[in-house]
Amino acid sequence: MIVFRYLTREILLTMSAVAGVLLLVIMGSRFIRYFTDAAQGELPLSALGSLMLFHMPSFMELVLPLAFFIAILLAYGQLYLNSEITVLVACGMSPSRLLQVTLLPALLIAALVGACSLWLTPYGALHNERLIEQQKSQLDFSLLTPGRFQDFGSGRTAYTQALNDDRSRMEDVFISEQGKGSDGGQQVVTRAESGYQTVDPKTGSRFLVLSNGTRYSVDPGSPVAERLAFGSYAVRLSTDGETDIGDDIELMSTRKLVEQGDSEAMAQLQWRLSMPLMVPILTLLALPLSRVNPRQGRFAKLLPALFLHVSYLSLLLAAQDAIARGSLPASVGMWPIHGVYLLLGLILLRRDQRQGGR
Repeated sequence: MIVFRYLTREILLTMSAVAGVLLLVIMGSRFIRYFTDAAQGELPLSALGSLMLFHMPSFMELVLPLAFFIAILLAYGQLYLNSEITVLVACGMSPSRLLQVTLLPALLIAALVGACSLWLTPYGALHNERLIEQQKSQLDFSLLTPGRFQDFGSGRTAYTQALNDDRSRMEDVFISEQGKGSDGGQQVVTRAESGYQTVDPKTGSRFLVLSNGTRYSVDPGSPVAERLAFGSYAVRLSTDGETDIGDDIELMSTRKLVEQGDSEAMAQLQWRLSMPLMVPILTLLALPLSRVNPRQGRFAKLLPALFLHVSYLSLLLAAQDAIARGSLPASVGMWPIHGVYLLLGLILLRRDQRQGGR
């Protein structure tokens, strides 16, 4: 039990450090993208925290298998350099026992990765997609920058010359939107001296109430245009209903993928199942690769091991694309790839035991 706690602590501490660095890099890149969108008025700054939080499971499902793989290489490599593994073997720890001790935290990490890939990642992706689509379909004062034309989706462009101090009222408002003409391409342009936003408490619909302005409607190619002068005019912006985001495979729950059963759904389902399955297979590969000569240093086999991981992940991605396109049967799918790397791990383990006697 003491040996188990010691080895598990070494692996998990190293994994935490590696995962922290990888997450910092990936999350930083994603945050810059969202911050750029916010600076351009496409997203409110208040939504950045929620977007990053719900993106976390998708980061974790990719980072944790790689971090655990590297952690075994570094932690056990250091133990080999310090001859601690040699002492453990001399005290009666067999190679099979070392494998069992390593597989226990591997199964824990696999369960965490499985929870992310099968449930948390699609849930978080769906939440973020709804939030982004909702922001695109809403004309929210928090997104407006005075003096700029800004696109808010659904064919709507807005402009305001100025906002008051509490951003509750716009001055010199211009709104261009796609209407429903005879050919579906009617253009509607509205100008007003001022405007403010309100919500209908009964229906939850959001309205922009414009004051003292003019509304023009014209069909492209038609010499006739409609002109409406008004003292007060309400433009419906959105409702509280769910935003229609379509049937994106990546946003579907795992249960819906099973129910749908077509090639794209099976490709996505097998990818989600492959993420936790990678962890124990990578563990089998990492154990023999972690054995290093004291003169080599513990980083000697790190680069070949990383190439092995990249090839594994790349083949899975290629198989997912082939299954989705229908060029690879779903019944075959990604399983031969897992089988090849599992066999390779067992061969390396057997060879390592024969050469080292440990």
